[in-house]
Amino acid sequence: MSDVHTANKAALAPLREAMHEFEPSRVRAAMRDVIDPEASVAMCHPLGTMTGPEALFDVCYAPLAAAMPDLERRDWIVMGGRTEHGGDWVGCGGHYVGTFVRPWFDIPPTGHLSHMRFHEFYRFEAGRVVEMQAIWDIPEVMMQAKAWPMAPSLGLEFCIPGPATCDGIVPGPWDAGRAQASCDHIVAMLDHMKRHPSQGGPEVMEMPRFWHRNANWYGPAGIGTGRGIAGFRNWHQIPFLNAMPDRGQYWDEITYHFFGDGDYAAVTGWPNMIQTVTHDGWMGIAPSGRRITMCSLDFWRVKDGLIRENWVMVDLLDVYRQLGVDVFARLREFNKARVPGEIPFPVGAA
Repeated sequence: MSDVHTANKAALAPLREAMHEFEPSRVRAAMRDVIDPEASVAMCHPLGTMTGPEALFDVCYAPLAAAMPDLERRDWIVMGGRTEHGGDWVGCGGHYVGTFVRPWFDIPPTGHLSHMRFHEFYRFEAGRVVEMQAIWDIPEVMMQAKAWPMAPSLGLEFCIPGPATCDGIVPGPWDAGRAQASCDHIVAMLDHMKRHPSQGGPEVMEMPRFWHRNANWYGPAGIGTGRGIAGFRNWHQIPFLNAMPDRGQYWDEITYHFFGDGDYAAVTGWPNMIQTVTHDGWMGIAPSGRRITMCSLDFWRVKDGLIRENWVMVDLLDVYRQLGVDVFARLREFNKARVPGEIPFPVGAA
């Protein structure tokens, strides 16, 4: 391989391929091959943290594959790069899809194809994964089962697409200059966004300088998607700032990890946001005055100096947990009249 990032993407490819057809023993073996036994794994709520590939498979993937016996992984972004802190990461975005025939986290099965977006970030050392951070859009599965127990999204909920250019699986060799240019654009954009509202109105963000007029902002289920600057502001940013106007004031307490690959940039941090829920409350939750953290794994696609697409995943279930709301208890209460159990559907039959 010509560079470490191309090599790391290649090292992850057998695991991604094994998950495409998802034969459990093959997936477990592929995990052992690329993930260090002492790797630190941070998953979204309620999966939590664990160590090594065995726990990752048993806690996370085995129950999902049991619920969707024809489980299939579909990546539409695979990119890699080095962060400003010297870490070498590979970021993957896509969907897990399968026929949902058995309950999963007490979500009632539908008997239909189900899709769940994932953003999974892997940090490599010497060709092996030593750290993983991942957010699965579990609320997306609840919504498809008509079992979402929280407030409706302001943005559009749909099956989030991959890049419009179909080039998200970025080939090598890694171009340091292009990667840095993509990262620099995102970092400058975020710096300008922090200026509002503490330094003035929306104009201080200079959003047309950074965002294409037809950009798509793909938020997590529970927030939804916005189109263009107006869609982003109306369906996400304004409600977010009304609820947490102190956002962006605690940068010395968090650590970002930015990396780029071609026209793509990504950021991870566990957590990478801190703010206090006050004023109008958020997502239908009354203001509590509680200071919360957020974990977000994001991708951007930059074209001709402007952001065209932004895929955002936030661990919303953990946000609800910090605010004292047990989404799963509410789900069970709202759906206790539905008959639980397996749907006798001939998955994969001719």
